[in-house]
Amino acid sequence: MRFLKNKLFILLAVTVAILIIMGLSVRKNSKVNSVSNVLTVVLSPFQEFINYIGDRVEGAADYLQNVEALNQENEALKLRISELEKEVKELSDYREKNKELKEALNIKDQFSDVEFLGANIIAKDIGNWFNIFTIDRGITDGITVDSAVITKDGLVGRVISSDLVSSKVITIIDEDSTVSARLSKTRDLVFVKGDLQLKNEGLCRLDNIFPDVDISVGDTIETSGLGGIYPKGIIIGKVKEVRRKSSDLNRYAIIEPAVDFKRLEEVFVLESKDNFDKVGEDNR
Repeated sequence: MRFLKNKLFILLAVTVAILIIMGLSVRKNSKVNSVSNVLTVVLSPFQEFINYIGDRVEGAADYLQNVEALNQENEALKLRISELEKEVKELSDYREKNKELKEALNIKDQFSDVEFLGANIIAKDIGNWFNIFTIDRGITDGITVDSAVITKDGLVGRVISSDLVSSKVITIIDEDSTVSARLSKTRDLVFVKGDLQLKNEGLCRLDNIFPDVDISVGDTIETSGLGGIYPKGIIIGKVKEVRRKSSDLNRYAIIEPAVDFKRLEEVFVLESKDNFDKVGEDNR
């Protein structure tokens, strides 16, 4: 400890002496100039060493500043990459939705008097199948009870209740659902009903099959337009099986819906344009 104090004292004394000599040497014709010149020669290696250390310290400081700048730039690039990945996903989702909308618009050409309102499913009843669920559209969006609900694939069901910002939908596989339908190939009228047992398989039942009706596996079933709820021509599904109880008078068929009721996420609600325009005026 004493050694360090002595070293520090000597260094301080030398520094003071140098400063005094430099002050005196400023004066013209000073005798100290010669002494100063000698000291300059003697202390030159020491000064070079100090300059070298200073340059090193300055270089280290610049390096640390550059490293900090690179780290900040790296974090900014990571954030931008994350934003770009999000944008790419959103664009991909948009293209997929746009494709669905284009397919839906092909249906829309058949129904010029209705408005298509896209909706997201936000809740469903307990179970594996979407037989009753809630969407994020309500009265303020123009949704009314008994409005038909579809996807690009076909008929989903109808609205059974609505509040300001959401609505509840019952699907065609629910046991409380009945749809007036027809066979696409023969135009014969039938009824599509939900069934308590069949809904656990995502299927529904076709009733009112008269003896003279030509029906077979693979036939397409669509809405008839009767009853005032479902517009005519919406695909319901295909005949999976034709069953008989005791005679042809008791025939019924099992229908496999066109819609996958296990993977529903988004739907379209069909609303009358007159009703939709009225709601738009009220909102304004």
